[in-house]
Amino acid sequence: MKKLFLAWLDPNSRYWFPIGRLTFNGDLYQFVYTKGAIEAVSKSGFVPLLSFPDLEQVYESTELFPLFSNRLMRHSRPEYKNFVQWLNIPQNSDDPIAILARSGGRKATDNFEVFPCPSVDDNGLYHIHFFVHGLRHLPQCSQARINSFKPNEILWLAHEFQNPYDDKALTLNTEDHHIIGYCPRYLVHDFFEILKDKPHLVKVHVERVNPSPTPLQFRLLCNMTAEWDTSFLMCASAEYQPIVDVDFSVSLQAS
Repeated sequence: MKKLFLAWLDPNSRYWFPIGRLTFNGDLYQFVYTKGAIEAVSKSGFVPLLSFPDLEQVYESTELFPLFSNRLMRHSRPEYKNFVQWLNIPQNSDDPIAILARSGGRKATDNFEVFPCPSVDDNGLYHIHFFVHGLRHLPQCSQARINSFKPNEILWLAHEFQNPYDDKALTLNTEDHHIIGYCPRYLVHDFFEILKDKPHLVKVHVERVNPSPTPLQFRLLCNMTAEWDTSFLMCASAEYQPIVDVDFSVSLQAS
């Protein structure tokens, strides 16, 4: 079963909440709100989406919900070939879940982003790709450093605990001490759990740099690998868990 999470950014606090989960079993798409949505309502006044108005409902459809399909670039767009190159996925890939997982489905018109839960490979390593956040806030020297990156260049994670906006911020740093952006906030909780016990086994590398005029949200693609500890599961904290028990809830067919 394929799985993605939906994150929402509070435009005032700039805090990210994982608020929903999308799954696809090969025949049916299913969307449910997660307990992160309850936290978002409590802390930041999150309002349920018009297409999914009930926090305690299970929504199902044979077609990808418009909230997600509208985040996919159409093949007919002249820039589609460049878009696929930005994501560093095969050009013949037409799996919408895979494209959303890599692109994040970010739009300038709202505050949502989608992301996958890191998966474990046969060698016992977690893998996740992500585009670096916060590039628009970087000084010119950091921007220049990004433009000089080579594929597989190593990056280091650092806890920016004195950040006045987010005391859980994780910066990405070069070996020559340039801060070149931030890990997506919705991944930070699990990253901290991994770093707590085995920081030396977490590796972040540059996957691809997409030069200007590529939009900043697709400028720097990184990949992270970490040794899997059988006592720890990614995306297992309360904020990722469905509000309702999807095995026993009555589903609504989405229009």
